[in-house]
Amino acid sequence: MKLSLQLRVGQSLSMTPQLQQAIRLLQLSSIELQTEIQEALETNPLLEVEENVDFDANQNNQDEGDGSQDVPIEDSTKLEHNDIPEELPTDSQWEDTFDHQHVGPVTKSQVVDNDMQRDNEDESSQSLQEYLLWQMRLTPFTELEQAIATLIIDAIEEDGYFKSTPEDIQQSLGQEDDIDLQEIEAVLHRIQHFDPIGVGARDLRECLLIQLQQFDNETDHLDLLTTLIDQHLDTLAKRDYQLIKRALKINDEQLTDLVKLIQLLNPRPGTQIQVDKTEYIVPDVYVRKINNRWQLSLNPDNSPKLQVADHYAQLIKRADNSADNVYLKNNLQEARWFLKSLQSRNDTLLKVTEAIINRQKDFLDHGDEAMRPLVLHNIAEEVEMHESTISRVTTRKYLHTPRGIYELKYFFSSHVSTDSGGECSATAIRAIIKKLVAAENPRKPLSDSKIADILGERGVNVARRTIAKYRETLAIPPSNERKRLV
Repeated sequence: MKLSLQLRVGQSLSMTPQLQQAIRLLQLSSIELQTEIQEALETNPLLEVEENVDFDANQNNQDEGDGSQDVPIEDSTKLEHNDIPEELPTDSQWEDTFDHQHVGPVTKSQVVDNDMQRDNEDESSQSLQEYLLWQMRLTPFTELEQAIATLIIDAIEEDGYFKSTPEDIQQSLGQEDDIDLQEIEAVLHRIQHFDPIGVGARDLRECLLIQLQQFDNETDHLDLLTTLIDQHLDTLAKRDYQLIKRALKINDEQLTDLVKLIQLLNPRPGTQIQVDKTEYIVPDVYVRKINNRWQLSLNPDNSPKLQVADHYAQLIKRADNSADNVYLKNNLQEARWFLKSLQSRNDTLLKVTEAIINRQKDFLDHGDEAMRPLVLHNIAEEVEMHESTISRVTTRKYLHTPRGIYELKYFFSSHVSTDSGGECSATAIRAIIKKLVAAENPRKPLSDSKIADILGERGVNVARRTIAKYRETLAIPPSNERKRLV
């Protein structure tokens, strides 16, 4: 083997720490971005929050033509530096570097404004078990009955049902010979009449019958209603109305009245005691219609307006190589890069959102049925970025519209061809299905095949199995389960 020297010329993307920071900030959600900004403020003395920022004034000065606004970040061109480029090359195919980042729903603990969180938080909320234990202490129970009631309440699930057995309670007490099962049943019966009524029931039939006992004795068809729930509940669930009418010897009108009374009952009494905390979604971008034009603006509450601290910047001496001066220089450079990365993130977010809105104006004007087919490749071509960058920008970023708050990913959907040679988005088809089901005759609901035929008459060719898939994503049950009398 002969050794030799060769010279090769090539180009490659250098993943500098600054570029890594720019890409990482680009894919952060608004909640994570605020955490990142707060950490930067705590670790870098050259960064500070500009006080008394008039965001309304910045909003009024927005250019109505291009849909951009004054981004709430200190303009880095005011800083004396020549080594920071005008635009950061955040558009790359670097896919796996930050895959470890947490991706999940926005939780209550991530709410930005602590004051808002405290105002909307119900500290007095309690769990179902706590509510039942409070009622137990107000009930004249003996010490043994309280012990039994405590075990029963602890075994009640969130929906209010008691899935254990009296034998389990007896075994938990460890006094099988001293405690009669009938005594446990008696305590359970008393708990079943706690608020909410029906809690502690062992099945749906028992739950509904307990609630039925609260009806006035003069209620019409009370005996028939009791018989229907006690003996024909499974038949009613199957919607075999003919069998029920023959068994109870009633007509359609009477059966309709009975079903209406059953609908007044709560099949899951435990859900009346809500312990879930309110979850908030903070939008990243606002879209408003001004002078018949849709205009975009960033949410100024997502990140404070940052600037370089002049007091510390003035302490830096050009020719001084002391440890303190080098420390200030390094932090000044990091502050400039951080500000530039934030501005690049905001500019990219606005640019991509504007491209999406330009293609989905019909949705903003007319709703889901007017949604146009759109894929990442369409936006990537328009803004001249890679699809991976568009994916990062639209993930966990939310747009506030007059129709509600949507994730930017919502505006992307596949398409189905039409008879006229056009395309119809999957979102529009789902909206049409939802509208057809809402307007159908409940006595004769539309089957998937019938919905496919109706769409075919409108020029949209969709297979029955596709209709079934879209219906399931909308949590709409099949036609046999939607059939009802009222």
